Amino acid sequence: MKIAVVGATGLVGEVMLNVLAERNFPVSELIPVASERSIGKTIEFKGKPFTVQSIQTAIDQKPDIALFSAGGNTSKEWAPKFAEVGTTVIDNSSAWRMDLDKKLVVPEINAKALTKNDKIIANPNCSTIQMVMVLAPLHKRYKIKRLVVSTYQSVSGTGLKAVHQLDNEMAGIKGEMAYPYPIHRNALPHCDVFEENGYTKEEMKLVRETQKILDDKTIAVTATAVRIPTAGGHSESINIEFKSDFKLNDIRDILDKTEGVVLQDNTNTNTYPMPILAHGKDDVFVGRIRRDGSQPNSLNLWIVSDNLRKGAATNAVQIAEYLVTNSLIDD
Repeated sequence: MKIAVVGATGLVGEVMLNVLAERNFPVSELIPVASERSIGKTIEFKGKPFTVQSIQTAIDQKPDIALFSAGGNTSKEWAPKFAEVGTTVIDNSSAWRMDLDKKLVVPEINAKALTKNDKIIANPNCSTIQMVMVLAPLHKRYKIKRLVVSTYQSVSGTGLKAVHQLDNEMAGIKGEMAYPYPIHRNALPHCDVFEENGYTKEEMKLVRETQKILDDKTIAVTATAVRIPTAGGHSESINIEFKSDFKLNDIRDILDKTEGVVLQDNTNTNTYPMPILAHGKDDVFVGRIRRDGSQPNSLNLWIVSDNLRKGAATNAVQIAEYLVTNSLIDD
């Protein structure tokens, strides 16, 4: 497979390259793409050097798959141009997620909806991916009525500039700011930009994307997204109201048997998910499972995942794997 990675020098792009190598994806030719200032630089993939190319040069080579992680504006402009030459684009930005003609895919949940005609496929938001991985099997069994979501998101979700801000502040160095306030020893209830309704884009992604992936617009979702001073890994506190009642042991059993989900739920041994334990892993971790005594048919749980891996790069590569395995790439 001829594979282009657009945004290859960014945080997610670098992880995409690592995941492609780790999972032995059948890359016969790699085309790393980045912004103009990075063209001509060298990156390494499986121990070999590759020269960073321009996006138009990549299109001219007609790759089989293009993994995009270069921002929404780049995706809006260039993804259709790749599609025109027969390339299947898997896009990590928010550009295509709510497009009615584009699939929003978490492979374990809805990859079966993909066809050869899907030339631009949207990768969901990192916070949404880890949440729906846990919600999907529970929704199938009990039907979700309402979700109350609070996120605790790492600075790596913002990008390299934010990681540098945290590192500088921890070292007592003044530098460029990704956020309007310090993040070290702080918590910012401000992920992405504010919309007219008072919620941030990140919060509304959790609403809209969850309904689209689970294919159920009746699920009521409200969210508060908070940025915290962790270097990697997003955490979420989820309150779920189901349409029917449940047994806690059944909830645990369902999640324990769900592909890609790891149950860490034993308060006697202080076993629960944490970002420090999720780092570098592709699974979604769930614990602190308990009944909400204030509301019928309601449950509280805690979800953690590495936002750069399953929340971005790994999910995109898994989509690519599904396309190849099921012969959904044009010859």
